[in-house]
Amino acid sequence: MNCLGCNLANKHEPVNVVFEDEHVCCILDHDPFNEGHVLILPKKDIFDVEELDDATALSIMKASKLISKAINRVCNPDGITICQNGGIFNELTHYHMHVVPRYKNQSFATFYSDHDVTIEEEVKLNSTKRKLTAAITNI
Repeated sequence: MNCLGCNLANKHEPVNVVFEDEHVCCILDHDPFNEGHVLILPKKDIFDVEELDDATALSIMKASKLISKAINRVCNPDGITICQNGGIFNELTHYHMHVVPRYKNQSFATFYSDHDVTIEEEVKLNSTKRKLTAAITNI
């Protein structure tokens, strides 16, 4: 596959999966805004929101609700931001939705600028993956 998003969603690249179903794969972001930042990716090759079929769109929304509940249990954020970037702002060139834990006095504008967050170490990602996966299992 030439599409990085398809490769990630279908686990042809190394990813930290926290949840998946027939239509979507939910993975930890490799460059998270905060610990627990998850990407929801369709398994089909889809670029933008208007290309989503109803079954995939429903899976994305169900996954966003499930992931949000797990993030609330694991990370205890002050809130959660759910967003997706379309058109020229879709840097992955594959539809994906961000589910991001947020904390008071944090400007989300820094997410789209040069922020100081570096790629988390594999140990940290595995720890977060275990926590979120356990929380999802108990929802």
